[in-house]
Amino acid sequence: MNRQGFLLQNLLKGLAWFALLVVVYLVVKRYVDVDYLDWLSPIYEKPLYVFSIFTVSEVVVGIIPPEVFMIWSLREGVAAIYISNVLILAALSYAAGVIGYFIGSYLNQTQFYKALEKNFFGKYTTYLDEYGGFLIIVAALTPLPFSGICMLVGAVKYSFKKMLLFSLTRFIRFSAYAYVIWAAHNF
Repeated sequence: MNRQGFLLQNLLKGLAWFALLVVVYLVVKRYVDVDYLDWLSPIYEKPLYVFSIFTVSEVVVGIIPPEVFMIWSLREGVAAIYISNVLILAALSYAAGVIGYFIGSYLNQTQFYKALEKNFFGKYTTYLDEYGGFLIIVAALTPLPFSGICMLVGAVKYSFKKMLLFSLTRFIRFSAYAYVIWAAHNF
């Protein structure tokens, strides 16, 4: 598969997941007469906790999709607060990629990393061989595990400067998704 096909395939998967999430959000917002965040209120009202959970999730290969945290950022309903929260989330995600890179570069000879590679990252090694740094861009824009891909490129000693540069596309994803979530919230 060529680069464009690889990007398109993964982008379509991501957009399908994102569309489903937005539809569920709209349905719950419009038709469910329950504050669906009541059970989260001990954490929901404490941004430091939420940002900490997000950071751990991102470093541990994106356990919770970033879009869930973007929806959390809507809690005030104020555009400036929403934008600043999404910028913080994007910066934390970018930082998680950098952390992933260093984890990969320092732990690449350990049994722990070998287990991760065998169980989680093995198929991405083939993509890295085939697409090189383009894989970082695809991971930054799609549901591929961004931090995990950064860990993989760190393990093979890929250029740190190029990884930092290509990872900036993570901000594009956050900006585009945040805009759609804001529009859906105000729909």
